[in-house]
Amino acid sequence: MTHSTSSLDLTGRVALVFGASRGIGRATARLLARRGALVHVLARRRAPLEQLARELADEGGLVRAHAVDLDELDDVRRVLESLLRETPAHIVVHNTGGPKGGALVHAELAELQAALARHLFSAHTILRAVLPSMRDAGYGRWINVLSTSVREPIPNLGVSNIARAAMASWTKTLAGELPPGVTINSVLPGFTDTDRLRELAAARAAQSGATVEDVRAQWVAQVPEGRLARPEETAEAIAFLAAPAAAYIRGHSLPVDGGRLRSIS
Repeated sequence: MTHSTSSLDLTGRVALVFGASRGIGRATARLLARRGALVHVLARRRAPLEQLARELADEGGLVRAHAVDLDELDDVRRVLESLLRETPAHIVVHNTGGPKGGALVHAELAELQAALARHLFSAHTILRAVLPSMRDAGYGRWINVLSTSVREPIPNLGVSNIARAAMASWTKTLAGELPPGVTINSVLPGFTDTDRLRELAAARAAQSGATVEDVRAQWVAQVPEGRLARPEETAEAIAFLAAPAAAYIRGHSLPVDGGRLRSIS
C-alpha cells in the first residue's frame, strides 16, 4: 500500500468504523473513504452497511461491510479474525449506541454490566486484536465517540454517564501505554441531530408531558451556537484525529458541542 504524506489524506490506510449504519458513524465512514482510506464499516444491521458501501463505491471509495454485534464479544472476535487476515488496521473509530435513559439510582446491576460490556469490553477486545498491525505499521489512530457526559454528567442518562466515563479513563490510561505512532483520543459530541437524539427526545417528552419540539428547543437553548450539530461536523473532528496531522495529539477528549459545556477544557 502507498501512504500519502499529506497531513489530512488517508490514502493507503485501513479504517474500521463501528456503528456505521447511521448517524455519526455513517458520516465518519463517508468522510474517511473520501479522504482515501479503505474503510470497513461495521454494525449489527448488514443492509444499511451494504447500501453505504454501494454509494461510496459509486464515488470511487473503497468500502467493505461487516455485520457485528458489539454486545456479543465472541462475534466481535470472529469478525475481526476474518477481517485482519485480509487487511491490517490502522484506524479504529469505536462508536456504539448508548444505553436507555433513566436515573442511575433506578438502574439494575444487569444494565450497568451490559453497558460496560458494550462499550469498555468490546473496545478492549478490538484494541488487543488490532494493535499488532498498528505497531507493525508505525501508525495507529484510535478514536472513541463518547459524550459530553465525560466532563459533565447528563441528568437522566445515568447508566450512559458511567459507561462513557469508564471509556474516558480507559483511553487516558492507554495514552501512556501505547507505542510511539499509535495514538488514542476521544470526541465528545454534544446535541447532534441523529436517530439517537430523536429517540431521547421522544422519551423525554413522554416522561415530562412536553412535546418533542419543546424538548429539542430546550436543548438548543443550552447551546451558544444556537442549533443542533450535524453528524458530518463530528465526523470532521474524527477524521482529523485519524490523520497524520494529529500525530502529536494523544489522550485527549475533544468536545464537539457548540460551546454547551461550561467547564474549562
